[in-house]
Amino acid sequence: MESINAKYVSQKISKTRWRPVQAASLHQPHCFATGSWDNETNHVCIWSVGETGMICEDDALEGDPQLLCDCKHGGDVLDLQFLDQDRLITASSTGAVTIYKLHANSQTLSVAHVWERAHHYQRASAPCTGVVCSSPDVVSVGEDGRVILYKADQRGIARVIENADSSTIHAVTFLRTTEVLTVNSIGQLKLWDFRQQGSEPAQILSLTGDRVPLHCVDRHPNQQHIVATGGQDGMLCIWDVRQGNMPFSLMEAHSAEMWEVHFHPSNPDHLFTCSEDGSLLHWETSSSSDTPSFLQSRNTSLISRSAAAPAGGNQSLISAWLNGDSSKGRLETTHMLPSQTLSVNSLDVLGQCLVCGTDGEAVYIHRRVPV
Repeated sequence: MESINAKYVSQKISKTRWRPVQAASLHQPHCFATGSWDNETNHVCIWSVGETGMICEDDALEGDPQLLCDCKHGGDVLDLQFLDQDRLITASSTGAVTIYKLHANSQTLSVAHVWERAHHYQRASAPCTGVVCSSPDVVSVGEDGRVILYKADQRGIARVIENADSSTIHAVTFLRTTEVLTVNSIGQLKLWDFRQQGSEPAQILSLTGDRVPLHCVDRHPNQQHIVATGGQDGMLCIWDVRQGNMPFSLMEAHSAEMWEVHFHPSNPDHLFTCSEDGSLLHWETSSSSDTPSFLQSRNTSLISRSAAAPAGGNQSLISAWLNGDSSKGRLETTHMLPSQTLSVNSLDVLGQCLVCGTDGEAVYIHRRVPV
């Protein structure tokens, strides 16, 4: 049964994220945040997909999303992450990193703290392109090539890697508590260990041949050495940071820039990508004949860069994403939107719920993602 809601929000959506649910909760997420870009005034908004229109812990997911509260945002929202249930952090085109506080009782959103011009050139601001949170740590990256570490409960800046990159850093993700991975505009992944001093990365991985800009990165939730990236050429790349400096596999995914890639947080055999070409794709590593009818099948081409699993590896511990056996490692790809739209800039998935935002000033909600 089709379970897609489209909500027209009168602003181009650059980022969207589900509000986290309590760790012990079996409920589906019911609130999400959006950030806008390319508007006269940009906003961070909180929406509810529950019937009550309240921030609550019930399991009601029917009906159109309802706007609960919003707050103006200086510049374009270039990234958006929840730090916890009540705080979210934005990256701005002005170079600022901002913490917003969600007041559940009064249904309001306010600015808790701003690091103005955290990213900057000598005489001008530089866009902050990405943020990632692992409470209380927050890391931001930007066009200025800086990697900055903050403590969410402290006003100052904990650490700056000044010359981390000579090119634009587009995205960042935590690998472990003290390690982050960045992707840049010349096709490189760089691993940074905050236990080490200086401005040299612990490891560099890169695409061979053309230096295709990488726009997004996500880490496998259970196996930190596995990461997925996407970039300007629309290719989905799977990497094993333990094995060499090249991607394990390249997959033809989109016909234009890939803006985001996300493993499902609790079922990482499923992965989701979105693109400038207006498509939102669901990838799964095991074939299934029970694909819901509302997902239109799409064949995908897999270009494997490794014909075998890592030498000496324990087969039972090897992720399906790194399975070199073509009969076991085959992927199925399905379109998640009923028709292609303008650029799908952002997506987030939690439980059986997926949300994405577009340049068509629409937010799409899937409530029964087959994972």
